Amino acid sequence: MLGSSPLDLLGSWQLARTIEDRLVGATSTVDGETTLSAEADGRIRWHETGVLHHGGNDVPVFRTLYVERRGDAWVVTFEDGRDFHPWALDRDVVHPCGADTYTGHVDVDSAERWTVTWTTLGPAKDYTMVSILTR
Repeated sequence: MLGSSPLDLLGSWQLARTIEDRLVGATSTVDGETTLSAEADGRIRWHETGVLHHGGNDVPVFRTLYVERRGDAWVVTFEDGRDFHPWALDRDVVHPCGADTYTGHVDVDSAERWTVTWTTLGPAKDYTMVSILTR
C-alpha cells in the first residue's frame, strides 16, 4: 500500500493547512512546504516551513519531526527524540498531551497527494487541523 512506509513520501510537498478552532470560532490557514528527507542515521526528517495566516496577521512557522524505523514499524518523534505517534495509514493514532488528546489520521490518496488530520480536544483546546500535501 502506497505510504505504508514513509519512504514512499520522500521529497518536497506543497503544504496547505486549515485550522478550525471551535473554541474561538476562527479559522486559520498555513501555506508552505513540507520536505521528507532520508538522514544518514536511517531516520526520515520531516520538516515544515510556512506562513500562518490568522486574524489578519501573517506569522512564519516551522517544525521538524523525525520518522524512525523500530523493528517492522515506523514511529514519528518530536525533534528532541520524544515519541509522538506510530506511523499508521487509514487508522487513527492518539497522542495524549497533558489534559489534551490529539487524534490523528494519515491518508495517502496517490503518489501526488496525502492528508494529515488532527483533532485536538481538552480543557483549553477544541480544534481540527487538516494538512493537504501535494507534489
